[in-house]
Amino acid sequence: MFDDFLIRAMLASVGVALAAAPLGCFVVWRRMAYFGDATAHAAVLGVALSLTLSTPIFAGVLVVSLLMAMTVSSLSGRGFAMDTLLGVMAHSSLAIGLVAVSFLSGVRIDLMSYLFGDILAVGPTDLWLIWGGAALVLSLIAYRWSGLLLSTLNPDLALASGFNPKREQFILTLSLAIVVAVAIKVVGVLLIAAMLIVPAATARPLSRTPEIMAVMAALIAVCASIIGLRSSYVFDTPTGATIVCVCTGLFMVTNIAARLFVQGRERFASLKEN
Repeated sequence: MFDDFLIRAMLASVGVALAAAPLGCFVVWRRMAYFGDATAHAAVLGVALSLTLSTPIFAGVLVVSLLMAMTVSSLSGRGFAMDTLLGVMAHSSLAIGLVAVSFLSGVRIDLMSYLFGDILAVGPTDLWLIWGGAALVLSLIAYRWSGLLLSTLNPDLALASGFNPKREQFILTLSLAIVVAVAIKVVGVLLIAAMLIVPAATARPLSRTPEIMAVMAALIAVCASIIGLRSSYVFDTPTGATIVCVCTGLFMVTNIAARLFVQGRERFASLKEN
């Protein structure tokens, strides 16, 4: 029989997986991996501001993550190289957040739990926030799927079809900020980007359509979360890092299997021709 804290941890990890994996497909398609990393790093600054102003951590992280994402989006294409801009914003926000936390007096904070997650400390209120955020993100993605997909593939075609690429970009940015805010408790700031990217990259060789890739990514993320949580409990390892390690293992297995399948099909085709 599972303990209550393990059930809450499992529900929290599944909620984050369901929200992060489909959104991660757009991150992969748009090649925004570093964008997600920069938004996640800004979460530490949100934690510091929340503790300073005595506001909920979720609210502070959400606001700062959204501001970071919108700032990067507005500055891109204005004389700044995207990779350079993201590198400066990501590391600067993380450093400023860590320095800000060190100045907080009279506040005891376990910084490691925010950097690497503390899923076993998830409470009922955290579960409501995680699943509420996950439901909102999934609803946004489902409602704006066509616009998001067309804007990702061809902004001009999206504009001709009646979709505003800038608006779709804002929806994607908002969804990313929500995922960062709900995932910080589960996998931490430094591993959020992995939960966005790795399940989507794992699903890519197994999918023929974008819709299938989004569903496969969600299933892979959920399986990795459950297996990682169980492995962490058995081997006494950090839970967030273990979940990401399982995701990485699935990524390696699927990509090697896909490569071997392609090579085998090519050999079979060449033998058939001969």
